[in-house]
Amino acid sequence: MNQVLFHLAFPVTNIAQTKAFYADGLGCEVGRESPSSIILNLYGHQIVAHVTHEPLAPQRTIYPRHFGLVFTQEADWENLLARAQEKKLNFREQPRRRFEGLPTEHRTFFLEDPFHNLLEFKFYCHSEAIFGDREFALVGDRV
Repeated sequence: MNQVLFHLAFPVTNIAQTKAFYADGLGCEVGRESPSSIILNLYGHQIVAHVTHEPLAPQRTIYPRHFGLVFTQEADWENLLARAQEKKLNFREQPRRRFEGLPTEHRTFFLEDPFHNLLEFKFYCHSEAIFGDREFALVGDRV
């Protein structure tokens, strides 16, 4: 199969703030842009911010809605973490290790963009846990 790219559209209320967070902050490459939308390259995947005039409210917790990346190299995860800290992006949840000592152990942090969209970035210590290890049924934290 040829390479397949992921596409995600998400709501924002301001294109300039979107560019500040995603391009200047996360390092996304900016693609096509209009007054009502902007295409961004997030590590080779297409994310598209669309302006909405509906109110955008924060979630009480990180669930159910968030998106992000699973890094296959820990150094890449650490580099993005360092960039997010350097750019003073809004951490919804600080970096931490989840499920320590289990086959599903991973490092994670959550960012919140100016429009309350939550982004999770993680690195699994054991790559087979990305999709496998079904006998370990726990997914995420209890809410």
